[in-house]
Order: sequence, then C-alpha cells, then structure tokens
Amino acid sequence: MPSPSPAFGESLENGSIVACKSKFDTKIEASSAQMYFHYYGQLLHQQNMLQDFVRTGTYYAAVMENRADFEGKVVVDVGAGSGILSLFAAQAGAKHVYAVEASEMVEHAQRLISGNPSFGQRITIIKGKVEEVELPEKADILISEPMGTLLVNERMLESYVIARDRFLAPDGKMFPTTGRIHMAPFSDEYLYVEMANKSLFWQQHNFFGVDLTPLHGSAFDGYFSQPVVDAFDPRLLISQSTYHTLDFTSMKEEDLYEIDIPLSFVSSVGTRVHGLACWFDVLFNGSSVFNPFIHFPGIKNLPLYVMAGQEITGRLHLVAHSAQSYTIYLTMSAKMWGVGADPGGILQTSTAKLELKEPYYRLSQPQAYMPQDQQQLPLSSLQAQGSGQQMQDGLSPGITVDQERDSAAFTRQNIDRMMVIIVVRLLKLNNNFPDYRIYPARCLVQFFGSSVKKGLMLDGAHASLVADPRAKMKGSFVSPMDLANIPR
Repeated sequence: MPSPSPAFGESLENGSIVACKSKFDTKIEASSAQMYFHYYGQLLHQQNMLQDFVRTGTYYAAVMENRADFEGKVVVDVGAGSGILSLFAAQAGAKHVYAVEASEMVEHAQRLISGNPSFGQRITIIKGKVEEVELPEKADILISEPMGTLLVNERMLESYVIARDRFLAPDGKMFPTTGRIHMAPFSDEYLYVEMANKSLFWQQHNFFGVDLTPLHGSAFDGYFSQPVVDAFDPRLLISQSTYHTLDFTSMKEEDLYEIDIPLSFVSSVGTRVHGLACWFDVLFNGSSVFNPFIHFPGIKNLPLYVMAGQEITGRLHLVAHSAQSYTIYLTMSAKMWGVGADPGGILQTSTAKLELKEPYYRLSQPQAYMPQDQQQLPLSSLQAQGSGQQMQDGLSPGITVDQERDSAAFTRQNIDRMMVIIVVRLLKLNNNFPDYRIYPARCLVQFFGSSVKKGLMLDGAHASLVADPRAKMKGSFVSPMDLANIPR
C-alpha cells in the first residue's frame, strides 16, 4: 500500500526531497507560487479539470492507445494533481509511476490511489517540485498536463522541460511531445464596441456629486490591456491561420523565457482588423498515431483597415515574468498595396501590450458572429442614437454624457486599440441557423419578429440565448482541425 503523504524534506522509500532553494524559487515570486499551489490544492478546481471531458478523454485515449509505450515502464507524472494521469499510466501497465505534486492535493491523491489498490500499489506520491525532488531511477515516460491559457500561461511548461532533463532516460518519451500556437487576424465590430463600452461608467460627470471622467482614459486603457478568452466563430477570421511550434523533446527551458513569433497573413476580405485570434493544440507522438488535443483561448490593439489580398505583417512577442505568466507585445502592420505601392512600405501599424495573467473571460456568454455586410453598427451609429437606444444596446444606463465632446473622444480612443482573442472553443454552426450565437437585440428581431422575447433574455450589451425549444438554435463544438472545412 502507498505510504502516507510526505512533507517537504522528508525521505521516501522511492525518492527524496531536496530542501535547498531551487531554480523555481529564484524565478517565481513567492506570493504567486503560494496562490498557484493553493488553487490547485483544492478539489473543486481539480473537479473542473476532470470534468473537461475533452481534456480527460484525450489523455486517457493517448495512454490507452499507446499501451506498448507504458507496459513495464517507469513513468513520472509531472504536476500530478489528483493523480488521474498516474492512474491512467498504471492501467496501461506501467511498472511504476512516480506522481510528483507540490500542492496539498497530494493528500487527496493519496486517498484516491489507495482507493484503487489494483493500480495504486504501483504508484508513489512525492510531494515537491520537479525542480527539487530526487528519484531513484530514470523514467521511460514523462506524462503531464502542463498547458495553460495560450499554452504557456502559468509557466508549467518550463517545469515539464526541467523534468525531462532531470528524470527522462535518453530514449524516453514525452506525453505530450509538441505544442503549437495557432494565430489569425480577426474582425469583430461588436466585441470591439463591447470592450469600449466597459469604460463608459467613468464618463459620468455627476456620480453622487463626483466627476469620474478624469479616470476614464486609464479605465479604457485597462480594459484594452486584457486578452479576451472566448468561444469563437471561425468566420470572424479574415485569413488563413499560421502556427508556431514548441518541441518539448528538444527545447531548452530558457527558450520559454521569451517567445518571438513573426506574423504574416494575407487578408481574404476588405475589412477592419480588430486583433489576433490565438489557440493551441498539443500532440502525442507515441507508437499509435493520435489526434491532437485542442484547447482554445485573442489579442486586441489598433484596428487596421485592409483590402482583400493585402498583406498583414507583425510580431507576437511573449515575455515571461515572475508572476508565472507572460506580458504580450503585439505589433501588426498593413503593408502598402495596389498599383505603384512601395513593395516594402508600411501603410498603417498598430501595437498592443497585454497581460496574459489578467484576461477577460468572455466565454461564459459567447458572442455572435456577424457577417461583414451586417456589421454596420460601430461606434458612430451607437453614439448617435441617444441614451434610450444606448440602454437597449447595452450601454450603461443612467450615464450623463456630453454627446458632442465625449462622443468625439470615445471615437478617437477607439481607433488606437487592438485585441487579442484567446480561443477556448470554435463553434460549428447548425445549418438551420448558420449565424447562431448571440446578437444585439434588434438584430434578433429580424430573425424572430415579435416573438423575440420568448427565446431570449437581455444581458448587458447583447441578447443571450436561453434554453427555449421554440428558439430552435443549436450549435456543436469542433476543433480548429475542422477549420478548413467550415465555409467562410
């Protein structure tokens, strides 16, 4: 039977903890690490991850379809959490599994493994960071779920690479082996207006006798420094995507300190580009060919005006920091285009700085895809409709606005921001309602007429679909691998 959960510095039968300060401690703030391990030490958060059946099912299939790689082998589970991947490895016939976990979740993992004795007798729980623990033997297999938002958030990939260097035998295998960050520019007027509207609260001149407008600019900048984590309709993309590969089997830990990705796209339509949509996948290259595990999280900055066929270039630069995340620097430029244009000339450039650690989680109410020819209600239209129409379209009610002055300032500020969308889910739409997700209320009236209230509830800047069979709106989820098959 497995031994009780060990403490830091305690000797183990199959491993020991090194008490000295590790590289993790020198590069990560103590307060950030404490919050991080506290979060993952709670069962409710482990449950959320286990209930992500795409994630859990993909890992289970990756292990079971590669039994030949696990049978009779020594496995190290990096950041074991609840121990679910260790149990999968034991089910696949692993000789022994070392489950390394630094949070208090080790106590729960110990009980879970003890409750599954047919597998648990081949699993040893080790409390500690992979940068600190010592194991009695080399591993044939490393398995982990080290991916965060945009693949790299939380900086656990660095620990995964360190575990490879410390524990993996020369001919060992890693599950997963490769990660890819996919990117494409997008156009979404409604998301853009929604983000701008968030700061309208600070345009009040008489908030209980206080003028809030001095803080409006700072609030506006703050909202546009957030990456947007959202479900995403691929028809918002205005070019083919590209990707950047991270090979976990060969890269160095230092390669993750800064990630520099050149960007080059060709617009398929004439439109206003609002930012960069990003998502990622990871690959399991075992003995069995297996489909990638997909996770989807975008990036905002100055809109670019482009024509069909115009080239968009730029740079996505991720810089790691001690709060276990990254600062994102995005530059996008529209190149000169047309007869007589300078082939290397730049017509317009936009930049953005965002904090990956502080995203706007919009995915709980995924927003609408609106075809380009219907995106005709940008800022100028919203501003011209007065306070009554503002309330209908989700602008904060009860705000006193000097329309002539503040509307102009609002417009000026809106033309110098761009967004990053981190896609968490791509939607495949039902043919009976091809543009399903969420529309501004008056647009829905075009589809449903006077019965619009039966299938909707208004929430903020959008009308949210609710469970109403009369609405007849159904969507299903697909991976970005199906992207090429979705009509644009």
